[in-house]
Amino acid sequence: MKKSSYSKDDRLLRVVKICRSLPEARHEQHAQHATFLVHDKVFAYYLNNHHGDGIVGIACKVLEGDNEALIAAHPEKFYMPAYVGPRGWVGLRLDVGRPDWVEVAELVLTSYKMLAPSRQAQQAKADVVRTAATARISPPRAGGPFWKKSATPSRKAPARAKDGGAAAKSGTATPASKAPARRPRPEK
Repeated sequence: MKKSSYSKDDRLLRVVKICRSLPEARHEQHAQHATFLVHDKVFAYYLNNHHGDGIVGIACKVLEGDNEALIAAHPEKFYMPAYVGPRGWVGLRLDVGRPDWVEVAELVLTSYKMLAPSRQAQQAKADVVRTAATARISPPRAGGPFWKKSATPSRKAPARAKDGGAAAKSGTATPASKAPARRPRPEK
């Protein structure tokens, strides 16, 4: 299956790098947008011509009233995103001029800290996000984690014995009955 040009967009790659630099952040890629989540709470959207509006941008949660103030102060850069805008979200255009990636990183970090659980919000570091914003990006390898719909941990294969499995064949391996027992989960 051929990947769309949307998947290889440098702006999306940079937004993914910024958002994934935050603790326990993950993303899901959809047809015309990408969703960035922490503990199943959305903290940012990358929107590419969402519902035919012709805008490429990122939408993030801001403090109450800040979305309207930002849009009024810089209407060429900020906009009210459909559906979520009236609920305290603001859109930052990435298709007009050259995006200020440090500004994008600060907007994402603010949104993340508002929506993440307190432990993750305290772990989020501004300097790490700014470094991700200014770092050189390189496109991911085909089939890498960027192309997956969501970042789910993969299961590791069991480790092989150093003797190539000879102990298991000869019967000298530790039987499962002698393996240490798991402790039961405490009941709530």
